[in-house]
Amino acid sequence: MTTVNIKQALHELADVLPDNATWKDVAYEAYVRQEMEAGLAEAQRGEFAEESAVKNTFARWGVQVEG
Repeated sequence: MTTVNIKQALHELADVLPDNATWKDVAYEAYVRQEMEAGLAEAQRGEFAEESAVKNTFARWGVQVEG
């Protein structure tokens, strides 16, 4: 993954947000992007959750997973 200049990323974000966006919208979108980039970096390092851990987490939430 390439490192993006934070100022450039903010300009790109400003370009895609609606004209009536709030600071809360900006903070949320920046947070989501940061979390997605962190997750992709973890995946590239091979840091995946075990299938059983994922199923157990879903089960605690009341979601039944087939398979």
